[in-house]
Amino acid sequence: MTELAKTFDPAAIERRWYTHWEDKGLFRPERPNAEPWTIVNPPPNVTGSLHIGHALDNTLQDLLTRHARLKGKDALWVVGTDHAGIATQMVVERQMAAKGEKRTDLSREAFVARVWEWKAESGGEITRQLRRLGCSMDWANERFTMDEGFSRAVLKVFVELHRQGLLYRDKRLVNWDPGLGTAISDLEVETREVRGSFWRLRYPLADGSGSIEVATTRPETMLADMAVAVHPEDTRYTALVGKQVRLPITGRLIPIVADEHADPALGSGAVKITPGHDFNDFEVGRRAGIEARDMLNMLDARARVVQTADGLIPAEFLGLPGNDAKAEQDARRLVVVRLKEASVLLPHVDKEGGAHDAEPRVIQTPFGDRSGAVIEPWLTDQWYVDAATLAQPAIEAVRSGAIKLVPKSWEKTFFNWMENIQPWCVSRQLWWGHQIPAWFDADGRAYVAETEEEAQAEAGAGVALTRDPDVLDTWFSSALWPFATMGWPDTADRTLGGRYPNDVLVSGFDILFFWDARMMMQGMHFMGEVPFRTLYLHGLVRAADGAKMSKSKGNTVDPLGLIDRYGADALRFFMAAMESQGRDIKMDEKRVEGYRNFATKLWNASRFAQANGIGGSITLEPPLASNPVNKWIVAETVATVQAVDLALADYRFDAAANAIYQFVWSRFCDWYLELIKGQIDDETRAVAGWVLDQILVLLHPFMPFITEELWHALAPREHELIVAHWPMADARALDPSATQEVERLIELVEAVRGARAELNVPPGARIALHTGAGSVPAAIAPYVERLARVTLTPGEASGARAPILWGAETFTLALEGVIDLEAERQRLQKSLAAAEKERDSLAGRLGNASFVERAKPEAVEKARADHAEKAADAERFATALARLG
Repeated sequence: MTELAKTFDPAAIERRWYTHWEDKGLFRPERPNAEPWTIVNPPPNVTGSLHIGHALDNTLQDLLTRHARLKGKDALWVVGTDHAGIATQMVVERQMAAKGEKRTDLSREAFVARVWEWKAESGGEITRQLRRLGCSMDWANERFTMDEGFSRAVLKVFVELHRQGLLYRDKRLVNWDPGLGTAISDLEVETREVRGSFWRLRYPLADGSGSIEVATTRPETMLADMAVAVHPEDTRYTALVGKQVRLPITGRLIPIVADEHADPALGSGAVKITPGHDFNDFEVGRRAGIEARDMLNMLDARARVVQTADGLIPAEFLGLPGNDAKAEQDARRLVVVRLKEASVLLPHVDKEGGAHDAEPRVIQTPFGDRSGAVIEPWLTDQWYVDAATLAQPAIEAVRSGAIKLVPKSWEKTFFNWMENIQPWCVSRQLWWGHQIPAWFDADGRAYVAETEEEAQAEAGAGVALTRDPDVLDTWFSSALWPFATMGWPDTADRTLGGRYPNDVLVSGFDILFFWDARMMMQGMHFMGEVPFRTLYLHGLVRAADGAKMSKSKGNTVDPLGLIDRYGADALRFFMAAMESQGRDIKMDEKRVEGYRNFATKLWNASRFAQANGIGGSITLEPPLASNPVNKWIVAETVATVQAVDLALADYRFDAAANAIYQFVWSRFCDWYLELIKGQIDDETRAVAGWVLDQILVLLHPFMPFITEELWHALAPREHELIVAHWPMADARALDPSATQEVERLIELVEAVRGARAELNVPPGARIALHTGAGSVPAAIAPYVERLARVTLTPGEASGARAPILWGAETFTLALEGVIDLEAERQRLQKSLAAAEKERDSLAGRLGNASFVERAKPEAVEKARADHAEKAADAERFATALARLG
């Protein structure tokens, strides 16, 4: 036991306790006979640092892990980092550039060795930051998606999928990042609004009988157009379907095809089709019978114009930037010039009658989130997984309830995406990552095997082989996380020691399809069982105004800064208390500060306990009690345990946090400790110590640092709080009569205190409370007199008085000689008039449709809050006046 300092200082205890837990191996207590409980952490990028989304995600996981551990389970939280192919390669290349070096100055092997050096020196920043948050992860078994065992699993999965016909090489469109020179996933594409233009073009019919109008935001892509599409039911073009147009500039003959992609109500209803550079056009081209190998590609890996297979692009365009409008000379400008010269560019006429080459438009444009380059849909050979086949068992698992999605509202989105899933591109044009285990012969035939020796044996002696230089998408390897982190494929135990399936996965909804669904696919395919039984999807942490956080907006919040100011416990409690299923969280630093105050209140309550000989409890069961106040607090404790148990079982983090908060702040600190002051006997000490212990255990998953500190300060302990026993919600401890009696006591004290405050009665004044024909039970009468600062007096009050309603009874508060009744009446009338005036003014603004529709949302929200406040003030002043008669 140590005497608690006067002031709660989070920084003084956090590092000390975290080091203690980790050094003693308490994050994976050896409980061989206990029920296994397992969760895996979404592996953060090895290049990353803790952001506010990580803080939410990991707080929820740690809360569940600490709760499972306290419930006596052998709780394992698997931790590790993702090798983050693109991000890590960029970091190392930037470091090299600062020294005047380029990646291509080194061999591939030498560059990869350089990356491993960087990881050893700088790759653990985020894991250190997760420790500051209090994450009780199994650091002794930390994994990395490029470590030897994990890499072995990745190669096996690739080879097995290929042998089963579920992984293949194909030519398709991908999101191509010209800045990085690689395909990227949809998650790495950031769509921004860019000021652009809308051009209308006239394509002449090949037979000279007329023309057809099309429109585009990318006129340069007409160099690779392969068709014009019209809707099959658009009667304007029925006679043109099957005819050909001759493209300006290239002279290429292309067909007019019927396809439902063309919208008759949009523009002219005719759409130019460039299947090699647009995802929708690619599908239209395939439906029109154009094979992917025959689709024209007009750009190279750096998005510069190259000659197409038919050789029809004029030489003056070759080498020009094809999607960079910032370039001094680009293909777009030159195409527009040549179209005008050919008189096929239709002018846009503005409202004033002025003619322009194009109509100004705001264009939704894809950018690489790391390179900042405009993303190009690019036709290239890549490795693909047959996701549609792998998706079927995952779909059935969610339908059957084998995997439970929380909140359930995500099921519709899940089914819609999974039932329409596209082939998954898993190759990337990088050096850092899992190099694809495929070797090609001189004819381009691929030999897929786990080792080069196996590939050579398959190809035959004397066949020269060259390994595929590409690496695997990091989502491919991380999809194996629930089982490859725990010994697969080197163990024959399909349950991996009872760790598979995992119990729950906590994930942001934004990676439902990039990671969660792919874990379902791979886990069910290779393990024959779901990877996790429950998938909890949380929302985003947004800025205070509800806007999405981004560095470009400058509205991001540094969780480490919040920890520095308020402590990890306060930030964690904020995250849990604000996490309401299906909703995003608005960042509110004032709330974080409020939870720091909550921790301080608990600290001071524990100091009060120390000063009054109240220590820890030696039993899980509540002590025997005869005092109704002690019986009441025992019952309140049990009810809180029940509420928290139910909330956590339903993953209602906000409800669990709120139940604990209200109990600790209101019932225990504000009422129980006030009720027992000056009347602390042995029974009360035993009950108060037991309740305080239950509070510390209940609160530990939310606020681990302060609770562990107080646990040891209140009594000598045989074990740490992190491995204590979760409270028992024993209904036998409930005493309805005692609860009712104390609740009535609280109701009466609150009523008297409210009246005193409304009527401006001096706080120190002890006044008479007349009970009329009623009475206050003897067991609670002393508490009423002490807490309400009244003297209970039989009979009716004479002179000035104020009524106090208590259930069916009416008491009166004697005011004669205590306050100046007329002055108080005038004060209340003046305050009431002012509150009503402001209330009605705000009601008028809110009733004005123009204000509600045109004002900023935050202004409308503030007006509503102000109106509610003034309405409450007016009601309070009116009630006080009514008391005076």
